[in-house]
Amino acid sequence: MADFNKVLTPGDYEKGELNVVIEIPTGSNHKIEWDREHACFMLDRVEPMAFAKPCNYGFIPQTLDEDGDELDVLMITDQPLTTGIWMKAKILGVMKFIDSDEVDDKIICVPADDRNNGDAYNSLEDLPAQTLKQIEYHFNHYKDLKKPGSTEVKAFEDVKSAKKVVAAAVERYLDAHPELRIKKGVEDTVEAVKKAIKEA
Repeated sequence: MADFNKVLTPGDYEKGELNVVIEIPTGSNHKIEWDREHACFMLDRVEPMAFAKPCNYGFIPQTLDEDGDELDVLMITDQPLTTGIWMKAKILGVMKFIDSDEVDDKIICVPADDRNNGDAYNSLEDLPAQTLKQIEYHFNHYKDLKKPGSTEVKAFEDVKSAKKVVAAAVERYLDAHPELRIKKGVEDTVEAVKKAIKEA
């Protein structure tokens, strides 16, 4: 299996597009997580069926959230996606979230190319209100049987706020991997030179 943090970038998040790897399909009570050390997926635990995921759950490669894990994504689709696939996604917003006193924000996305609904979703306002209510309820309560009151959805915020969360997570990853920052700097310089030559 490919190491997603080596073969994928976060995507062009400044333009609202991300690369996303799916861990948990909609409707699953299996807490499947990307194991960074071994570069594979692992089953961390089995949740009660009452707390099966209301949407697909995944992560953005080459990011680090404040909790030390890759930045999470809630992927909205009509049908469950398969663990281990990656896709291009469109940012709709962010769910500001606290888990055991740690910031654990979730970027809310849809597929970048969704011809089934004519790419109708471009912001959180475009989603059915019930979808966000179910997501909010799930994340406020999914640990109630083991750690009651340990999670809290603070707010749902827009695309602009989501981009800031992604940018901060990318910076944390680059701080932890300075060799990538150097590589990115070289690539940006090469692109700038190519552009200058083309426009000359």
